[in-house]
Amino acid sequence: MILEEPIREREKLRNYIDGEWAESQTDQIIDVINPATGRVVGEVPLSTRDEVASAIEAADEAFWEWRDTPPITRARYLFKLAKLLEDNFEFLSRVQTMEHGKTIDESRGETRRGIENVEVAAGTPSLMMGYGLENVASGIDEQIIRQPLGVFCTLPAFNFPFMIPLWFMPYAVATGNTFIIKPSPRDPISQEKLCELVDEAGFPPGVINVVHGGAEAASALIDHPAIKGVTFVGSTGVGRSVYRRCGETGKRVLAQCSAKNFIVIAEDAILDKTITALMSSFYGNAGQRCLSGANAIVLGKDDFYKKFIKAFTEATAKIRVGYGLDESIQMGPLQSKDAKERVLGYIENGVKEGAKLRLDGRKIEIVGDYPNTCFLNPTIFEDVTPEMTICREEIFGPVASIMRADDLDEALGIIHDNPYGNASCIFTQSGNLAREFQHRVQAGNVGINIGVAAPMAFFPFGGMKDSFLGVLHGQGREAVRFFTESKVVIQRWF
Repeated sequence: MILEEPIREREKLRNYIDGEWAESQTDQIIDVINPATGRVVGEVPLSTRDEVASAIEAADEAFWEWRDTPPITRARYLFKLAKLLEDNFEFLSRVQTMEHGKTIDESRGETRRGIENVEVAAGTPSLMMGYGLENVASGIDEQIIRQPLGVFCTLPAFNFPFMIPLWFMPYAVATGNTFIIKPSPRDPISQEKLCELVDEAGFPPGVINVVHGGAEAASALIDHPAIKGVTFVGSTGVGRSVYRRCGETGKRVLAQCSAKNFIVIAEDAILDKTITALMSSFYGNAGQRCLSGANAIVLGKDDFYKKFIKAFTEATAKIRVGYGLDESIQMGPLQSKDAKERVLGYIENGVKEGAKLRLDGRKIEIVGDYPNTCFLNPTIFEDVTPEMTICREEIFGPVASIMRADDLDEALGIIHDNPYGNASCIFTQSGNLAREFQHRVQAGNVGINIGVAAPMAFFPFGGMKDSFLGVLHGQGREAVRFFTESKVVIQRWF
């Protein structure tokens, strides 16, 4: 059964600036397309630099009163927002499925993770506390206090349109800063719906703003002197540009970038449970996830490898592909036609480089009568070697590359030779092997018998090597530190 679509008519998206909704004056409009049905569900404006400047000005003006608002009072706005998000949980989830393409259960998971960040940020009165010491010298006391800086912004990726801004926005405003969200123009509707709830929660004008746009709007935010810091999620190439430009003007930056995640399967792994976890890891969100499994390294002898590849292939072939609002569907389409063409290019490249195509996702089989513009079926490559393009580069699609290694040392050598270090996982029943893996592997998020090493909101979202640029990560205590400056106060009274 197909769930009811919450977006029934084409939505004309607006900017939310200084507590008011306003239509953009630009003549550049992009269609937001449901990738499963091909229907246009929205029109997003590419806002002008003047409109971006208006949002920054409003946020800058709102900052001075908001920073003096007691932290407990700021937290109460987040409690209100969390309640509204819960009340609209299913609606928000279905919107994500319509604009992005992921399955409804994946959207519900995204909504839940977003709400959890709001809940954790509501604890800022404790998380923001400094520390002090009496009598550091005779009659002299010293303390650290953490203070907000001003206006921050986020430039999020398209793959989690609802959740990613919530890795940052709640922590920024809870600590006393003001915030501007520039959603991805590919799927911005969920951010507009989020901001409608921000408005309903009663946040003061200018504290939270949404400006739609593309590269020009992003540049206007990065370059504006009133912006104190930028959070970015996207490709490493763009992330390096953001990082460099922010560094040149002294802005703080947190850039979570591309990934190529490895999963090691040891001979003692419990095979049925491992295969179940790997299905979600490799093919969840149609592989459009920075924590997705990409390369599986199977350890051990031929007989175990044959059992593994047989079970992996059989399970993959059973994945039901179709419209994500059908609750029986296990994988939706790629987010756009361009995304599909990109993945097709990698599949063709893998064949040319000599990898064995065990399961060809180009043979489209979908549930329901929908255009195959954005659909691909899951793909499996065997005999993949470390120098192949499909092993080294981020595909961002439902493609699994299977590799082999004699032991953990060889597997870690393959992992460490790759430029990325977002996530790595191992499946084993050996505590010694697991401990050695977590100690040695160069990755920011590590899973032990976990296929998707996604940190909870009260832990930071890690990343190493070319997968992360910055010092502090999103979520939890590190986000609180990112959005505040530590001020040292040394005092003596006569």
